[in-house]
Amino acid sequence: MMQRQAYRIDKVGSTSNLKLVTEEISAPHANEVQVEVKTIGLNFADVFAIHGLYSATPKGSFVPGLEFCGVVEEVGAEVTDYKKGDKIMGVTRFGGYATKINIDDKHIVALPPDWSYEEGAAYLVQGLTAYYALVYLGGLKKGQNVLIHSGAGGVGILANRIAKCYEAFTIGTIGSDRKLDVLQREGFDASIVRSKDFGADLKNALGDRDLNLIIETIGGEVFKAGYKAMAPQGRMVVVGASQFASPGSKPNYFKLLWKFVTRPKLDPQEMIQDNKSVMGFNLIWLYEKVEIMDELLTAMSKLDLGRPYVGSVFAFDQLHDAVKLFQSGKSTGKVVVKVS
Repeated sequence: MMQRQAYRIDKVGSTSNLKLVTEEISAPHANEVQVEVKTIGLNFADVFAIHGLYSATPKGSFVPGLEFCGVVEEVGAEVTDYKKGDKIMGVTRFGGYATKINIDDKHIVALPPDWSYEEGAAYLVQGLTAYYALVYLGGLKKGQNVLIHSGAGGVGILANRIAKCYEAFTIGTIGSDRKLDVLQREGFDASIVRSKDFGADLKNALGDRDLNLIIETIGGEVFKAGYKAMAPQGRMVVVGASQFASPGSKPNYFKLLWKFVTRPKLDPQEMIQDNKSVMGFNLIWLYEKVEIMDELLTAMSKLDLGRPYVGSVFAFDQLHDAVKLFQSGKSTGKVVVKVS
């Protein structure tokens, strides 16, 4: 058997439990390819899984990571669309924090010829999340007004680019004014640094416009203010809840419990009267819906979205530092780990 290095966690609850190990990897099954991983993309789901706060987390020992980019090293007997040496990017239901991975060939796509490995690890999870949330669930229409939280992050940047293809008016929110330059460069029409005055700031940014669609990633009071500001027939698509993220190696469970107990709660009867919708989306669900993933990627390829924005790159032996930056909320764009 071949060997690989992987960051494995035997007990969830703390990033300090994430250990680099050397382990065997079998030959790929008939429908799989074995990939030499070049880069890994970090996502909030990784951190929540490590902390034991993600319902889709595997039981027992597991390797985190949902997104990677690399080169095909070996192909299974039934694989016809890929060959050794092909450059690909892929998504996996955990297992991405490794130097090699066996993956069903339905969960990889060719890396665009002019993209780097770093860019290849910064596209699929963010792009699929943004497009599915905006277009499939949000029903984005030409000229609508869209609020995009975490606008300087990987999902937020691609969400804005997709919305601009629909000539939308976009408002991006960020947690720090240090990220304003990213929103300006990406062409958001208005920017908000989230604060206790978020409701008033949102009203000012909208002016006399209706708020048609929200990509919600924060939760708490920000969620409440956004829902209140939505126009009738408005749609909020919840793709994350960063209020539950913890900057340290392990969560403050008492603080998390308080946030959970006091989280926003909606009355369905009032939603009918207000004529507003709230929807939730978890990308893990798409992993088993290959036909939908193909449809999404085909639709996205027809849009001029440009190259993914990679904000930070770390070496493989610096993965803990990469996770720490990601948890801090100070990163912009995609945080990528370079394996080789």
